[in-house]
Amino acid sequence: MAVRAVRGAVQLERDEAGHMGEQVRELLTAVLDRNGLTADDLISIWFTATPDLHSDFPAAAVRHHGIADVPLLCARELDVEGAMPRVVRLLAHVETDLPKTRIAHVYLGAAAALRKDIAP
Repeated sequence: MAVRAVRGAVQLERDEAGHMGEQVRELLTAVLDRNGLTADDLISIWFTATPDLHSDFPAAAVRHHGIADVPLLCARELDVEGAMPRVVRLLAHVETDLPKTRIAHVYLGAAAALRKDIAP
């Protein structure tokens, strides 16, 4: 079993706690599903949010989803001029037998434009 890192991002339509929770849960579910993972495979997750998001912590959505034994951390994304607004990114460390080349990074909706090289 190896430790791998999985990236993901989603752009929110609006800065509201309920909407953020829904979108973050959808992102995490997609990361797990596309990589054949379960919550037990999670080691830790780092979240970043663009400076225009302040209605809630992205990690709160994961806690409300029932994942209570995984270390989570939230940080603010760099405020770069012209960057896509209202984006939550994640970096999940997981235990998996997948080789690096088979890891599916997940960029939902408009966030797919952030990494056209790796987003399906």
